[in-house]
Amino acid sequence: MCGIAGFIDFNGASSEQDLEDMTHALEHRGPDGFGTFIQGTSEYKIGFGHRRLAILELSELGKQPMSWNQYTIVFNGEIYNFSEIKNELEKLGHSFLAESDTEMILHAYAEWGEKCLDRFIGMFSFVIYDSKSEEVFIARDRAGVKPLFIYEKNGLFLFASELKAFHQHADFEKKISTQAVQAYLQYGSVPTPHCIFENCSKLEPGHYIKTSLKDFKTDSTPYWNVYDYYNKPKLVISPEDAKQETERILKSACEYRMVADVPVGVFLSGGYDSTCVTALLQKDRTEALRTFTISVPDIGLNEAPYAKEIAERLQTNHTETECTAQDAIDLIAQLPYFYDEPFADSSAIPTTLVSKIAKQDVTVALSADGGDEVFAGYNRYELILKYVEKLNKIPGFARKSMAGVMDLVSANSIPVLKNKYNFAQRYEKTKSILRNTSDQNIMLSVSQLFTEEQINSLCTKRFEKLSTYFDSKELKNYSPLAFAQAMDYQTYLLDDILQKLDRASMSVSLESREPLLDHRLIEYVAQLPDELKFRNGSKKWLLKEIVHNYIPKSVMDRPKMGFAIPIESWLKNELRDLLETYLCEDKINETGFFNWKEIEKLKSGFLAGRKEFGVKIWYLLSYLMWFEKWGK
Repeated sequence: MCGIAGFIDFNGASSEQDLEDMTHALEHRGPDGFGTFIQGTSEYKIGFGHRRLAILELSELGKQPMSWNQYTIVFNGEIYNFSEIKNELEKLGHSFLAESDTEMILHAYAEWGEKCLDRFIGMFSFVIYDSKSEEVFIARDRAGVKPLFIYEKNGLFLFASELKAFHQHADFEKKISTQAVQAYLQYGSVPTPHCIFENCSKLEPGHYIKTSLKDFKTDSTPYWNVYDYYNKPKLVISPEDAKQETERILKSACEYRMVADVPVGVFLSGGYDSTCVTALLQKDRTEALRTFTISVPDIGLNEAPYAKEIAERLQTNHTETECTAQDAIDLIAQLPYFYDEPFADSSAIPTTLVSKIAKQDVTVALSADGGDEVFAGYNRYELILKYVEKLNKIPGFARKSMAGVMDLVSANSIPVLKNKYNFAQRYEKTKSILRNTSDQNIMLSVSQLFTEEQINSLCTKRFEKLSTYFDSKELKNYSPLAFAQAMDYQTYLLDDILQKLDRASMSVSLESREPLLDHRLIEYVAQLPDELKFRNGSKKWLLKEIVHNYIPKSVMDRPKMGFAIPIESWLKNELRDLLETYLCEDKINETGFFNWKEIEKLKSGFLAGRKEFGVKIWYLLSYLMWFEKWGK
């Protein structure tokens, strides 16, 4: 895993210094090496930059940018099955200098063109320049594990793993997109393919761009789409056969992600997803896996006892680190640098903490993200299956009246329930669902924080909706569960979970790998009947059945914890000074986007006890901290 950056400048104004500055801005992604490639013609100048985190082929033969024949590449990520593809290419007459997936990509592209992507199992974003045909090929992996940002204006095309690289180019013009700010307020991140700056975008997952430098166009082409697999007829299969095939794919996915020339570990929380990954990998190994867990007991984040029990049963080499609330709070000031586009998921804090701990012993860590999306683990899926049908039996006027009454009652005034985890936010989302019980609105309601009406009150400009994956009409003949899973895979997983994991791990130069996001797994599980995912009232039934082969159900059965942060409490206490510094009239007016009087009402309501406003205050604070760092 590395950091890549570069330009194609049809004005010829970009310099080698621009390229070096862009590339060095990504040093945290790759502290082990640095390289550039620059070439010019009478019509354009092209430059590639690379920061290396050495994982495979640690010698100079693995250095990038890498050239072979007329091809030059910069590549971020891993192709886990590169050895098999390399063997296939050797039979076709190709010869190789080293054991490098980067070198394999060059040969695969030369042999098969864009069809090479169909053979890759991995996470990646890369750019290839063909000097003979004067073409550029740009690609991103299927799930979107690896990021790729693009900027295009006035004959200048920039690309990079992170936005901060663009700020280092002399001709980058940063202008904040009003629509992107409003979308951020909805979702807590800027949804793909959009970006916080105008003329910037993200290459969509499962897409590539192939274009001639003589007629340069950045229209992207899809080569993979998760909806295609949800649209296939459901398999007629027994639970036991489905379980065996799923475990086979999972085992393959996990083993592929152990391929490295550096130490590898596993994040172990003690939940089903991470236990599954750990159990499958430890099963046939004589050497103990390295597993890592953090706890922050003084904020109630303490999965360590569960993880320890799992580690002992599986006999891993386990590291348990206890952090304090102050350790977590101290990270907040660093977040705007690494999350250089507004990002509001507070679980970025513990994710960064566990990455820091793991980096002390390993260079690669396997994470179990994606299990909830693939196997149906979120509470909202239970809501959809259990309650929506019942809600639809209530007349619409009655449901809307109930929502109206809830508007008048603070979540923090409801006995017992007010102390439940995340109750205030669930309370707000329930009101939206009562007003509209369609599949689309349910997913939008559970995914957004500020509604369009609320954004219109907060912002100085009227809400303008961005087209997102929430608007997709590609699913056909879907069940409510399939709709929710597919939508989460394309939205929440992509723009929240994967962005969080990439920036958190890369902030400490740690490569994170996600076996549950192997495309072969979702392609198969998407075709399984719903009753194998949500069965007899149990979420994630199929994955749980696999885990119970290794760990007794009695040990695993406990409430899901998650990486919860007591953000409402912090904002009133430890972060109160930060809140007062940023949520003030001067800072609000400086952005040019927000209505201070409305934000003051929100702030006052929160400080007066409206706990449900806490996450909204955090969203605003996160944006203002980002704006201070990158937006001015």
